[in-house]
Amino acid sequence: MDYTPNLQKHYQEEIIPALTKRFNYKTVMEVPRLRKIVLNAGVGDAVADKKLIDVAQEELSLIAGQKAVQTISTKDVSNFKLRRGMPIGVKVTLRREKMYEFLERLINVALPRIRDFKGINTRFDGRGNYSLGITEQIIFQEIDIDKISKIMGLEVSFVTTAKTDEEAFALLQEFGLPFKK
Repeated sequence: MDYTPNLQKHYQEEIIPALTKRFNYKTVMEVPRLRKIVLNAGVGDAVADKKLIDVAQEELSLIAGQKAVQTISTKDVSNFKLRRGMPIGVKVTLRREKMYEFLERLINVALPRIRDFKGINTRFDGRGNYSLGITEQIIFQEIDIDKISKIMGLEVSFVTTAKTDEEAFALLQEFGLPFKK
């Protein structure tokens, strides 16, 4: 018995035909798809407190359902007391089933928990990719609010195979991302 996430089924059964009809694609391979979702959290305060990076790594791993890795600085920046090789952030890349599961949790559980939520911005990068900034990690149900030592933000990047921003917007809208009107 094979397990397929709900959004993956939704993509195959409903999104592909809808986008094919809207953009007049000739084959299924032309239809844009979600390649990966990258979660990234910069922890600038880790320069002073080394424990923060481990806490951030653990929290991002809980959110993603996959182990997060530390990102290392490549330059010395004396103004920030930063040395080359110091950990300054954490990231995790989700693909396939875990990507669809995270996307479903983000749309149905996490985003509605944001205070005064009116939708997400519609700014794309010009190549069919989209990044969403989240100011508090506590919107995810996996995070226990009582154990939080510091409120951190993170960035969620959606990498698609779309050639234009319009196609990527249509794809993410079909998935159910709540864009501002």
